[in-house]
Amino acid sequence: MPKEFGDGLNQAVQKAFTRPAPKSPGARMRYLVKQLGGTKAVAQMLRISQRTVERYVKEQIKKPRADLAARLEREVKARWQPQVRAKARQKAATTGGIVIDVHARLGYAGAPTDTTDEDRIRHLSIALPPQHAARLFNAQQQGAGEDQLRELTAQALKEVYFQDGGRRAGSLQEVEINDVLNLEFEL
Repeated sequence: MPKEFGDGLNQAVQKAFTRPAPKSPGARMRYLVKQLGGTKAVAQMLRISQRTVERYVKEQIKKPRADLAARLEREVKARWQPQVRAKARQKAATTGGIVIDVHARLGYAGAPTDTTDEDRIRHLSIALPPQHAARLFNAQQQGAGEDQLRELTAQALKEVYFQDGGRRAGSLQEVEINDVLNLEFEL
C-alpha cells in the first residue's frame, strides 16, 4: 500500500486500465522505445547505455537489476494507456468523485478556544465529491509535490468529514495529516 499521495492517485487511475501493461523487461523496453522514438531517448531516461537498451529489446538480457527494474516498471506504467487514464481522471473530476481510505495521524485546529494540539490516529474511508478529485488531479498534473497533495487532501477531509459540508465544526481552521500508515484512493 502506498504512503505517498501521488503514488496513491496513480494507482487509482491504473486500476482503470483495460489491458495489463507489458510484464517482461524486453517487452517493457520495446514499448518505451516505441513511445519515445528510439533507443537513445530510452537510455537517457533510464540512465543506462544505449547498447544495454538494444540488448533488452533483442532479449539478450532478460533479468534487470532491481533499481533498473523498478525504474522500467514506473516509466512504462506512467505512459501506459494515456487515453484510458485521461478518461478515468475526467470521470472522477466531473461525476464520480474519488474515495480515500486513509489510516494516519490526523490533527486539527479551530478557533482559539476550540484548538487542540492532540492529533490521533484515525482510519477514515470517505467518498470525496468530484470537485475535490479535480483539485487533486489538476495539482498532480501541474507537478505538485507530496506536501501540496497532502494539504489538498487534508482540506478535502476538513470540508467533507470534519465540517460535513458546512453543517458542523464551522470554526475549524486547519486539518493536518501526519504519519500516514496506509493510504489508498479508488475511483
